[in-house]
Amino acid sequence: MRTLVEGGVDEEPVAASPSRGLRIPAWVAPVGVGACVALGVVLRFVQRSPLWLDEALSVNIAKLPPGDLLSALRHDGHPPLYYLILHWWMELFGQGDVAVRALSGILAVAALPLAWVAGRRLAGRSGGRWALVVVALSPYWVRYGTETRMYALVMLLVLIGYLLVGDALDRPTLPRLAGIALVSGLLLLSHYWAFYLLASVIGLLAVRWWRRPATRRGTARVGVAVMAGGLLFLPWLGGFLYQAQHTGTPWGVPFRPTAILEITLRDLGGGELTETGLYGSAVLILALLALFASRSTRSEIALDLHTSPVVRRELAVTLAVMTLGAVAGFVTSATYQSRYAAVVVPLLLLAVAVGITRVPNPARLLVGLIYVGLSLAGLVWVNYYQRSQAAVVGQALAADAKPGDVVVFCPDQLGPDYSREMPAGLRGVSFPALTSPERVDWVDYADRNAAADPAEVARRIRKLADGHAVYLVWMPAYRTVEGKCEALASELGVSRTLVNADNTRFFEPAYLQYAPARPVGG
Repeated sequence: MRTLVEGGVDEEPVAASPSRGLRIPAWVAPVGVGACVALGVVLRFVQRSPLWLDEALSVNIAKLPPGDLLSALRHDGHPPLYYLILHWWMELFGQGDVAVRALSGILAVAALPLAWVAGRRLAGRSGGRWALVVVALSPYWVRYGTETRMYALVMLLVLIGYLLVGDALDRPTLPRLAGIALVSGLLLLSHYWAFYLLASVIGLLAVRWWRRPATRRGTARVGVAVMAGGLLFLPWLGGFLYQAQHTGTPWGVPFRPTAILEITLRDLGGGELTETGLYGSAVLILALLALFASRSTRSEIALDLHTSPVVRRELAVTLAVMTLGAVAGFVTSATYQSRYAAVVVPLLLLAVAVGITRVPNPARLLVGLIYVGLSLAGLVWVNYYQRSQAAVVGQALAADAKPGDVVVFCPDQLGPDYSREMPAGLRGVSFPALTSPERVDWVDYADRNAAADPAEVARRIRKLADGHAVYLVWMPAYRTVEGKCEALASELGVSRTLVNADNTRFFEPAYLQYAPARPVGG
């Protein structure tokens, strides 16, 4: 069987020994797997929440003409592939929440058969079934299958590349090598953490080349194909260098490696919920079981501290990528979000599926049911915990505001998603520049916010309102604007609160406050 960077030479899966135990009717397994897959597919297209900041930004950038789109991305912080695909998708299907999220849903569904193929290669028929169940019911995969962002695309490309590398190490034909180069380039153009992924794969290929002289020619060809993907990135190199110099992640702080591990495992299970923490623990335990289990009987599992070869490379790549990302974040003072782990989540979940197969029957069924139960708890949370309070604020504005009133978003990070729910006839602007709330300019972001004077901005807002009321959509504690939105509220003279921020139900909450109309200069 083939793994990510090993070509299948004397590396057969470590299967559990046959056991006489609980006999389950033959139809139960396919029906159960089919039900899990059907539920996973449906949930990839179900999300009640309005778009949050990153999603609304994606839409507002992607709707621009391609030339303007590329220019706008220089002020954002991401490579262009997903935005270009979304641009053409919206040309066909529109800009509604369901329409723009359906692209990610389709990409997430397309990953399911690939997960089955990969699991079957690693651990036979049982591995294929469990890989399909694990990926179908993954709260993480469902979350990003219902989000207008590039992460479903990234995970699909990772699975495609994984299978291509395995095939090419077995037979490095020109079409396979060309496919590897293409997928590598597309990954680089989808998310910058792909640099860490490709570097890790090349590193493990170098180890294989050194340790296995008989396979050096094929290994070298695959390594060259991975590196050749960088040629596709060259047209975007100027944009990348500009972003690296001027944007970064001013909205967050660096994390310790242990915090990165904790956040990632928690969010694999869906987020802020006790059960999601248990899910993350189950992921870790099952991945380690897949790594160390050498054989199993009906009542015993034998561990080999030298590790089992079946998922050794998958987990080595996962560890290398996360280590590189943590080190780079520390060096560059960049923050971390669990969505960045999309470049390795497919490999980790394949290891989880193999780990389940290492448990002998009948305990395997029990372990699988517990895992599915934790997955379902995470899926419930993914759909309950709304991503933005924008719809609530929009409804309050519709009931209270009059045409010509001004809505101010402080900080500007609330602008893209909250303005999307704003009723027609109102004028929206963002703090501090009082420009359109549709996009956020991340270029020299911290310096610009530090220079903002809430009193002067309030004076400009009153002039802009020209005797109309002002509504302030704001939230404290955003990095780089600490205390400034509160000061702006005071300067505007807000007199009542229409909506209180609710962070128990919303990932991105906000207050809505009203400042009555007053004459210019009053």
